[in-house]
Amino acid sequence: MDPINVGFLVGSISSTSINRRLARALERLAPEAGLRLTEIPIESLPFYSADHDASIPAEAAVLKRAIEESDALMIVTPEYNRSVPGVLKNALDTASRPWGQNSVAGKPVAIIGTSAGQLGTAASQQHLRLILSFLDAATMPQPEAYVRMREGQIAVDGSIADESSREFYLAWLRSVREHYASVLGG
Repeated sequence: MDPINVGFLVGSISSTSINRRLARALERLAPEAGLRLTEIPIESLPFYSADHDASIPAEAAVLKRAIEESDALMIVTPEYNRSVPGVLKNALDTASRPWGQNSVAGKPVAIIGTSAGQLGTAASQQHLRLILSFLDAATMPQPEAYVRMREGQIAVDGSIADESSREFYLAWLRSVREHYASVLGG
């Protein structure tokens, strides 16, 4: 079974982001689920403006090409004020424009996120699903993954402290692979 090439976006650009830690953990586990994860950076993107549609900025072209060259997408997002972070929304706006050149359309997508709160990133993910629906992405409906991060659960390098968390993430990644394969036809 060839691995599915997955580009992933981390919705936080903080150097201490727990969502970045989660992404690193998923990246380490991905080969066991038949996935190859590669980050698509978003921190250097300029703000999207239709003024640049005729000649998109180089950073935007790099983002769009990386998404288009990926078989599938994964979005690892925090929740800011019950919604998606502005940098993530900007990346999705950039990827979907100019009109008629939506790099996300038809792409299988999986969403996961973590926070210190009880609800994980439930509100953020619901907003993200609405955005992705409009962008015509094939977003994985189930299982949803709203993760409450506990101190020491995932180290900065992505190593997972306990076996039950490792099993949860690996099971989720295997479901992600099934979703991707069903959308991609294989």
